[in-house]
Amino acid sequence: MSWLEGTVATGIAVAVATTLDDNIYLTSFFGKVSRTFRPRHVVVGEFLGFTILVGISMIGFFVGLVVPDMWIGLLGCLPIIIGINQLISKEDDGNDVVEEVEKVQTEVGRPRIKQSLWSTVRDPKTHRVTAVHISNGGNNIAVYVPLFASSSLPSLGVILTMCYMTVGVWCFCSYSLTRFPGISTLVARYGRKICPLVLIYLGLSILFKAQSYRLIFPV
Repeated sequence: MSWLEGTVATGIAVAVATTLDDNIYLTSFFGKVSRTFRPRHVVVGEFLGFTILVGISMIGFFVGLVVPDMWIGLLGCLPIIIGINQLISKEDDGNDVVEEVEKVQTEVGRPRIKQSLWSTVRDPKTHRVTAVHISNGGNNIAVYVPLFASSSLPSLGVILTMCYMTVGVWCFCSYSLTRFPGISTLVARYGRKICPLVLIYLGLSILFKAQSYRLIFPV
């Protein structure tokens, strides 16, 4: 397997593991579409929230440029811890996210015929979607930071491309599932059983790729 194929697989894996449960609130938001709250607010808000998390996580990439790989690899313990915690946790926070979405109030008034992308980004309705994404994906930073820190610039570009494409796929799927909102909850529920294993695998791969396990278990 070439580095490109391996990096694409890693990008898809981390994207699915960290954003799969977004389908719950995305479907709820799309279900609230009205004359003033449009699908573009949901899509732009989702991408904006994800971009903010990525921007924060880029700290890991820049740290990786100056800190030895073996020490950077220790950050791989973070996704392992998160994965194990998700495996043993029986709490279902999906309902909490839906409750946050239910608090969103869509104004009733004259709809705007045309709205530029910049106007959509600045729209408070877009910011509500962004806020829910950040609150739902705050722990993702602990996964992105070690992954970005252990990646080269070309690999990082491929990983981010896969992540953004996956977010786009979730937006399309959630919009399509508006008529069947229960399916998104079902997908997220089963995804929570698989995604922790993916996070553990990603953490282990970071540890072994940087040979950081030698610092934990000296040979």
